[in-house]
Amino acid sequence: MDTWQMIKVERTALVDALDKLSDNDWDKPSLCTTWTVRETVGHLVATATMTPPKFFAKLIGNGFNFQNMVRKDIAQVTAGRSNAELVDLLRSRVDKRTAPPGPTLSWLGETIVHGEDIFRALGGYHHHPVEHVVAVADFYKNSNLLIGAKNRIAGVSLRATDTDWQNGSGPEVSGPIIALLMAMTGRKAALGDLTGEGVAVLRERD
Repeated sequence: MDTWQMIKVERTALVDALDKLSDNDWDKPSLCTTWTVRETVGHLVATATMTPPKFFAKLIGNGFNFQNMVRKDIAQVTAGRSNAELVDLLRSRVDKRTAPPGPTLSWLGETIVHGEDIFRALGGYHHHPVEHVVAVADFYKNSNLLIGAKNRIAGVSLRATDTDWQNGSGPEVSGPIIALLMAMTGRKAALGDLTGEGVAVLRERD
């Protein structure tokens, strides 16, 4: 299975799960700083409709302020649309291969991590094929692209308890691979799902 096929599987599962949320859930905060569940879905839609030329045009138009561009894109996607319409819009992009510039694995990571920004915030992790999560963990462990995962996990040992995956050396952090992935991306809530002396180290890092 290639990475885009993995993305299709993840997007399909995500929109099916989003379709079951109550309207109250959509207004709750996600794990992504300052974004509600609704805004996180808006960001996923915006990313799935982006192309490299559109990305650079918007970035220039926002004075190279990436965060300002993202905020505007979320507002544009969500304005005037119901929650159900946002789900339908994301569903229409399930098998599309458009994205901003960057490694394809980063868009698999985007789908999984932002999905968990929603569902972990609402109470529990969503199910993912373990090979998808491992592929993203292997990508992030060597990358500081945008989220700084490589620096964040430096000097600690990560060990998954539900699959054969580990990385690094130093004080251990162990637990489910999805929780390790979320901790790698700076989601503090995931640290409560992990054990080991290295958890305290990660808790002190941004």
